[in-house]
Amino acid sequence: MKANVLVVEDVQELADLVVLYLEKEGLDTRHAQSAEAALELLKSWKPDLVVLDINLPGMDGFEFLSLFRKKDSCPVLIVSARTEDEDVITGLGFGADEYVTKPFSPRVLSARVRALLRRAQEGSHGPARGDDAEETVRFGPFTLSMFSCVLRRGTERVPLSAKEFEVLSFLARNPGRPHTPEQIYDAVWKNAYGDLTTVAVYVQRLRKKIEEDPSAPRYIETVFGMGYRFCQPEDTAP
Repeated sequence: MKANVLVVEDVQELADLVVLYLEKEGLDTRHAQSAEAALELLKSWKPDLVVLDINLPGMDGFEFLSLFRKKDSCPVLIVSARTEDEDVITGLGFGADEYVTKPFSPRVLSARVRALLRRAQEGSHGPARGDDAEETVRFGPFTLSMFSCVLRRGTERVPLSAKEFEVLSFLARNPGRPHTPEQIYDAVWKNAYGDLTTVAVYVQRLRKKIEEDPSAPRYIETVFGMGYRFCQPEDTAP
């Protein structure tokens, strides 16, 4: 698997260990000891995935992630000693795709990196297609292109992370009926067991990007006691 990985970690010994394991996977891995150094590196080099610590000197990981997400949608895996639910929710809310707590197994971390890269690459290439027109879903001013993994509002591209696209495309491909958080998590994260608050975090992020009023969603509705339902214009009350 050919890919670029950026490791943002201020503890040199830990960074060296992570870099060692990722390079064994054949990944081009670069290290930055601070968010500021990472931002400088990003001016001349583009990663396919970022492994990010939160407790960094100077700018912390959350602030870095917020800035990074304005320009790039590649997967971000947070590695942090912070284990509180609020920290996990904050990390996911800022745009992380996964959150791993310290201490961790380097082999497990490598496996998670591989899985995130594989899903991102599969998403970027889309399923095999012939000469048929690209599958799209239109709702309101938006067009969701399934093969190119792009959401547009009119002609303007709406930036989505890989997981945001997967959640939205799953719901959009199955409109009109509610899906439980368990069903969404299983479909997107390929795991029937996990932190289901992750689904709520991603729905909130999507609503901020596509809803005129996220507190009164038109496209991704909450079905109380059941889950979430995607509504196309004809399904939505005026």
